[in-house]
Amino acid sequence: MSEHHNNDKHDSKHGYYTGDIHNQFVEEHHQSNSVSSIWKTFWILLVITLFEVGIAFTSIPHSILIVVFIVLTIVKAYYIVAYFMHLKHEKQALRYSIVLPFLLILYLIVMALAEGNYLNLVG
Repeated sequence: MSEHHNNDKHDSKHGYYTGDIHNQFVEEHHQSNSVSSIWKTFWILLVITLFEVGIAFTSIPHSILIVVFIVLTIVKAYYIVAYFMHLKHEKQALRYSIVLPFLLILYLIVMALAEGNYLNLVG
């Protein structure tokens, strides 16, 4: 066994050696994502979903419902990506490299739908 492993101390709480670089990352990962933040995110997602189900059975106009559902779906996607996929704790450059293409694709979809609707009205 190498000298590196002889100096490692076993962490009985997590069941791995704390001297290993990968395991230090795992330990920091566990500390940054506490159970309470996961439960908080779960409750937020549950409330948004229940709200979506609740407004689906109202007499709100269909076009407004579609916009509300899209906005709420984007909010839920943010919470899933930010907390469950740990993007919130990443460096800002990595966050931008994921968020900006998403926003540009969303913009292109909106423009394509608007253009398609315009062409439908004209022709």
